Amino acid sequence: MTSVSVIDNSSTFSGNSRSILKKRTLLFRYLAEINLIFGIWYLQWRITHSINFEALWLSIPLLLAEIYSFFGGVMFVIGLWRPLVRQIKSIDQMTPPLPRSEWPTVDVFVTCYNEPPEIVEQTAQAALAMDYPPTKLRVYVLDDGNSAAMRTMTEKLCIEDLQSPLLQQEAAQIYAEHAYLLKRFQQLEKLTPNTQAAEQWLQELSPEQAQSLDQTAARFVQSLQQLVLWLHPAHQSISNSPATTLSDRLTAERLLLEEAIRQKELELVELARFRYIARPKPAGIPHHAKAGNLNYAIFSGETSGDFILTLDADHIPKPQFLKRVLPYFYTYNIFTGKYEQNRIAFVQTPQDFYNIPPGDPFGHQAHLFYGPLQQGKDGMNAAFYTGTDAILRREALINVGLQYFSDEFAKDEKRLEEFQLVGGVSSNSITEDMNTAMRLHGAGWKSVYHHELLAEGLAPDDLKSTLKQRLRWAQGTIQVLLRENPLTKSGLTFWQRLHYFKTMYSYFSGFATVIFISCPIIYFFTDIVPVKTYGPDFALHFFPAFLINRLTFIAATWGIPAREVWRAEQYAIALFPLFIQAVLSVFIGGNLKFQVTPKQRQSGIYLQLVWPQLLVFLFTILGILWSLYRFAIGHLNSPWVHLLNSAWAIYNLLLLWAIIRASFWQPEKEV
Repeated sequence: MTSVSVIDNSSTFSGNSRSILKKRTLLFRYLAEINLIFGIWYLQWRITHSINFEALWLSIPLLLAEIYSFFGGVMFVIGLWRPLVRQIKSIDQMTPPLPRSEWPTVDVFVTCYNEPPEIVEQTAQAALAMDYPPTKLRVYVLDDGNSAAMRTMTEKLCIEDLQSPLLQQEAAQIYAEHAYLLKRFQQLEKLTPNTQAAEQWLQELSPEQAQSLDQTAARFVQSLQQLVLWLHPAHQSISNSPATTLSDRLTAERLLLEEAIRQKELELVELARFRYIARPKPAGIPHHAKAGNLNYAIFSGETSGDFILTLDADHIPKPQFLKRVLPYFYTYNIFTGKYEQNRIAFVQTPQDFYNIPPGDPFGHQAHLFYGPLQQGKDGMNAAFYTGTDAILRREALINVGLQYFSDEFAKDEKRLEEFQLVGGVSSNSITEDMNTAMRLHGAGWKSVYHHELLAEGLAPDDLKSTLKQRLRWAQGTIQVLLRENPLTKSGLTFWQRLHYFKTMYSYFSGFATVIFISCPIIYFFTDIVPVKTYGPDFALHFFPAFLINRLTFIAATWGIPAREVWRAEQYAIALFPLFIQAVLSVFIGGNLKFQVTPKQRQSGIYLQLVWPQLLVFLFTILGILWSLYRFAIGHLNSPWVHLLNSAWAIYNLLLLWAIIRASFWQPEKEV
C-alpha cells in the first residue's frame, strides 16, 4: 500500500500554513495544451473526412462516443490545471501559540447500521485515543440499526474509558479544583454573619462616635475586603461593582463561587465522553439513511462540538488526526493579535484501506482521486467531501441546512415532520456527501483537501459488495445532477460547476464504452467499418493524438504506481453495465434506497454478476479466431485493417479481464 503524507519538513516554513503547486504541473500543462490541439485536429478530421456514409448506423454512434470522450478529457485536463499541495503546522505548533483553553470542542460521529460491534469498537477506541484534550473530545456511535449488541458495546467501552489513566488523572484534577472551591465557599459562609454584624454596628454609630473611632475599625473593615478578594482572586473586579456594602460584595462573590462549583460538577459528568445515539424512526416518515443519521445527531441537542469528524464504522483514525487538520479552520489576525475562525466549512483527508490484497483485484486503491484529482479540485476551491475521514464546521452545516429546510418547507409544509432535513447533510441523494459539499460551496463556504493519510478503513473484498458500493455512488451522483444541476445552481463559481459536472458526466460513459467494444466485434464478422479509411490518413491523425493523450495521462498520474493506474483504467471501462444500469435506474427506476456496503467478505463465485462482460469477452475472442481462420484459408480482405481491429480487441480484452477475474477471485488460505 502506498503511503500518503505531507511534504517532508513541513514545519520548517514560516507562518502556520502554505500551499504550493504540485511538482511537474508546468510539464502537465504543456502536454495538456498539445493534447487538446491534437484532439481537436483529430475530431475535425473525423467529422469532415472519415464518416462511412454506407454504415451510418455504426459510424455516427462511434463519432458521438469519441466526441463524448473528448469533452470528458477536456474537463479532466482543466480539472488538473492547478493542483495544490498544502502544508500545515499542527495545532500545538502554531505561531503564535493557540492556548489549549481556546482549542475547539470536537464531536466524532462514527456512523453505523448493521456492522459487527467489534468493527465499530475498534474505530471508537482509536477515536478516543486521539491526541487531544479529553474534555474537548466526544465520540458518538450513531447506530441507525438500534442494535442491542451495539448499545452494550458502547456502555462497556464508556466504562473502560472512564477508568483509563488519562480520564482518572483528569477527574483527580477536577476533584481537587472542586474541593478548593468548596473550601473557599465554606470560609465565605463562616465570614458572612460576622461581616453583617460589623456593618450593622458601624451603621448604628453616631457621626460624633464614628469620628472619634481610632483607626482600628477602619483596619478591620479593610482586612475584611482583602479577605473577600483572596477568596476568589479571579474576580477582583467585584470590588469595583455597583455593590456599595461589604455584604453585597460577599453575596456577589458567593454567587460566583456557586457557579464555579456547578461548572466543576458538570465537568465531572461530562468526562463520560463516549456515547451512544440511536434515533427514533417513526413509521411513515422518510429516514434518509446515513444523512438522516448524521442530521439527527447534529440537531437532536445531544451534541454540541464546534467541529464534527465523520468516520465510517470501519475507518480507524490516527492519533494526530485532529491536531493536523483543525489549524485550517483558524486564521491569525495581526491587527487584533488573536486567532479568528475563517470561512472553511470542511477539510477532507484521503481514504485508504488496510485490507487490500496483493494486486488489488477490486480496484479500491484510489491514489488518483485522493491525489491529483482532489488536489486539482482544491486548487479551485472545489474539494469534495466524501463522507468519512473529514472534519466539518458545525456552524456551516447548520446554516446551510436551515436554509434548505426553509426552502423545502415553503414547498411542502408536510416536510416539517422530516426533522432530519435540518442538520445540514443533504438528504436529496443517496450520495449525501458530494451533494453536501456542493451546497456548502454554493452558500459561499470554502473547502480544503489535506493530502496526509490520517485514517484507514476496510474495503469490500468481494465483487458483490464492490459492485453494490459503486452502483450507489453512480446512482447518487446522477440523482444530484437531476435534482441540483451544478450548471444552473446559484452560488457556485465556474470552476466549481466544472468539477461537479465532470464527475456526473463521467457516469454516462457506459454507453460510449458499449460502442467502443462493439466496433471490432462487428468488423470481424461483417467487415463493416465505421471509419471510411484506415490508411495513412487515419494513422496521421489518430496515432499522434493517441500518443500525446497517453503522455498527458502519465504526467497527470506521476508518482502513482503504474499497476494501480492500469487497474483504475480497467474498472473505468469494465463497469460499463453498472454505469448504464445506474443511469436507467435514476431516469426511469423511481425511488432509490441507500444500501450499506457490507464490511465482511461475502464468499462466493460471482460470474453471474459480470455476464455482459463475459459475453463481450467471448465474442471478442471468437471474432479474433474467426479473423485468423479467414487469414489462414486466404479469404481475409484488408489484413492490415483486421490487424488494427485485433489490436483494439486485445486492448478491450485486457480491460475486461480485471472484473472477470475479480468475479472468481478468492483470498489465499492461511496455512
